[in-house]
Amino acid sequence: MSIRLLKTLIAVEKYGKFSAAGEAVCVSHAAVSQQMQSLEEKWQVKLFDRTRRTPELTPVGRALVARAREVVFDYDGLVESVIGDHGIRGELLLGAVPTTLTGLVPLAASRLKQEYPQLHVRVIPGLTNELIRMLERGSIDAAIVSSPNVIQKTFSWNLLAVEPLELLASQETDSDDPMELLQTNSFIRFSRDAVVGELIEAWLESQGITVTDSMELESLEAISSMVLSNLGVSIVPRRCVLNMNPLPLKRLALTHNPPSRQLGLLYRRDSTKCIVLDEVLRVLLGAVKTGQFLPPHLQTD
Repeated sequence: MSIRLLKTLIAVEKYGKFSAAGEAVCVSHAAVSQQMQSLEEKWQVKLFDRTRRTPELTPVGRALVARAREVVFDYDGLVESVIGDHGIRGELLLGAVPTTLTGLVPLAASRLKQEYPQLHVRVIPGLTNELIRMLERGSIDAAIVSSPNVIQKTFSWNLLAVEPLELLASQETDSDDPMELLQTNSFIRFSRDAVVGELIEAWLESQGITVTDSMELESLEAISSMVLSNLGVSIVPRRCVLNMNPLPLKRLALTHNPPSRQLGLLYRRDSTKCIVLDEVLRVLLGAVKTGQFLPPHLQTD
């Protein structure tokens, strides 16, 4: 049995169809089908439920895919493990929610580049629920996300930071009372498609606060710019790693049971890149401890 067959099996699980898996590993649909039948005959197990229109992996098949990932990972990292860089190289596909893209992510990515020049981190932005679906499909290796309501047993959740929600207001506003500002100004809403947007909405309802919506945005930078222009106030998470030049805004703590957003690193427990992800987690926690992004030439630790 060759590593090539295991890679084809992994591709079938990742893409869901023989045809798509074939394109990924550069063989025909018929060749994929033949290879899967060959594995079933060799292992004497049923890998696929072929009673369905599109063959689906059986529970045994899924368990074997998880082991196949480990075997392929060990095979691909054989030389690296001998020469002593612990396999921290190759490409890592890292999803990240938008609020982390100007502070936490660039700080951590720059440190990873310094420590592991052979590791190439590719950042894929997205909202939490979208990134979780990408993790389920195997389209990304890990994601920095808001804590989901339910964490699947197949995922490993690693807390990075707890970010209190705060009110943003223009320096031109007369009051420093967040409740008064919410009631007397237009509200620039954080997207309700985001987990943090749902958290904000739930808090407003729990406090019986009715706001006057003026717009709904996904980007913290866009929201901050609108607030700076005195177009309204907003509620956002207080970022665990500040960007280099934060805008001059009022940042007011919420009163009356203020909510917080839990930010963490999420990845599949059966990931073949656990060694790499352990290092990514370590560097992310170090970045949170630093607290503010600076270009590499200005960093002191």
